[in-house]
Amino acid sequence: MKRVVSISLGSSKRDKKVHANFFGTDFEIERIGTDGDMEKFRRMVAELDGKVDAFGVGGTDIYIYLGERRYVLQQILDLMAGAKKTPFVDGSGLKHTLERETVATLQDQGLVDFATKRVLLVCAVDRFGMAEALAGRAKSVVFGDLMFNLGIPIPLRSLAAVRRLGRVVLPLVLRLPYRWLYPTGEKQEQNTPKFGRYYAEADVIAGDFHLIKRYMPENLQGKIILTNTTTEADVEELKRRGVHQLITTTPVFEGRSFGTNVMEGVLVTLLGKPPEALTPEDYLGKLKELGWTPRIQELNPAPAARTAVVQTA
Repeated sequence: MKRVVSISLGSSKRDKKVHANFFGTDFEIERIGTDGDMEKFRRMVAELDGKVDAFGVGGTDIYIYLGERRYVLQQILDLMAGAKKTPFVDGSGLKHTLERETVATLQDQGLVDFATKRVLLVCAVDRFGMAEALAGRAKSVVFGDLMFNLGIPIPLRSLAAVRRLGRVVLPLVLRLPYRWLYPTGEKQEQNTPKFGRYYAEADVIAGDFHLIKRYMPENLQGKIILTNTTTEADVEELKRRGVHQLITTTPVFEGRSFGTNVMEGVLVTLLGKPPEALTPEDYLGKLKELGWTPRIQELNPAPAARTAVVQTA
């Protein structure tokens, strides 16, 4: 049996272990949260090194992409120093391919007509493949990088703006303690409504679920959520808030859609290559062999017509 373990800086309340079979190979897939404890994270990596087939790095990123440029979160890469034998991935390779393909598939198969949709993507640099795919298809896109990562109430309305700002700001921001930029541990369970205007104006709210959840308003009537890493409890909460559809980019196992880092770990194990040797074609080819498609859950009936609601940011 192959074993893929995602060690996450997120809450241990979201831990999950499942079994699955791919191409006749049994997998044990597990997510273990460290509640934001970086030393615990570091110890677990060292203890499990060589005992598992792949590590997923969860609740954080190691690599951030801005077009063709790659930036490294050195404090997170340092946490993986104990991985001497086991390959590790943070999901960025799969985000760059799978999530770009997800948007194209939804549009091409007539599942979501992005040309008629206004989109809020909570963070573009975390999902630049998705950002590019949405920018080329959607009626309009608000990129929430400044709002959702730095708390600055300034929307970015073009990829050009994201690129210009990113080249200046990212080298500085990535030196900050990671917990200042992204919710870890118990903070992932907190919801403080903010930036309500941008949620209200959007037809589709896309990106990292923890960032979506962090500030989402009580009323999400008729919205489409495009994300992953949702639990059964998350699904029920989105349904209660009126979400029309939940679309997840990664497969759902026993009610849980795991993060891209987990699925990237599965693909690395199946392909039998070092992560740095894998290409977008490798990922997409294996996903097609697996019969991957985005998962669409209808949580509430579609709204009869869009009603504009303006809230204070």
